[in-house]
Amino acid sequence: MNKNFFVEIVEYPETLIAVMEHRGSPHLLGQTIQKFIAWRKANGPPPSKSKTFNLVYDDPNTTAPEDFRFDLACSTNKEVDATQSGIFNKIIPAGKCAFIRHIGSDDALGALVDFLYSEWLQESDYELRDFPVFFHRVSFFPDVPENEMITDVYLPFQ
Repeated sequence: MNKNFFVEIVEYPETLIAVMEHRGSPHLLGQTIQKFIAWRKANGPPPSKSKTFNLVYDDPNTTAPEDFRFDLACSTNKEVDATQSGIFNKIIPAGKCAFIRHIGSDDALGALVDFLYSEWLQESDYELRDFPVFFHRVSFFPDVPENEMITDVYLPFQ
């Protein structure tokens, strides 16, 4: 097992989120991020008052570009009107998760997620829940330098 990653077992609370889905090429993700930022500035709670999340359904290295799925989200305490914004509610369900805190560039996140699935999960006695790995973006660029970004990575299991 890779000793560079410290995995904790945590109980994650149920969290209502406002979601914008990205479906399609990972190369177009930046456009979806800009739309989500614009919506959040106009309607949603700012990152200082609401957690920022990514729900990662697919590995961009092994998924056909047209099949790639990735959600941008923020915690909320209200229902959103999907008919006008393309934003709708989902729930991060309560339950146990493997947790790793990552500090630094997003470039290393793929290796961290691969480790959780290919090494940690296989060596554990746990099974995946029906919910994707998700990231809590604790701090991110441009608010902090890229090498100081904090991303909490959660792998839901049962």
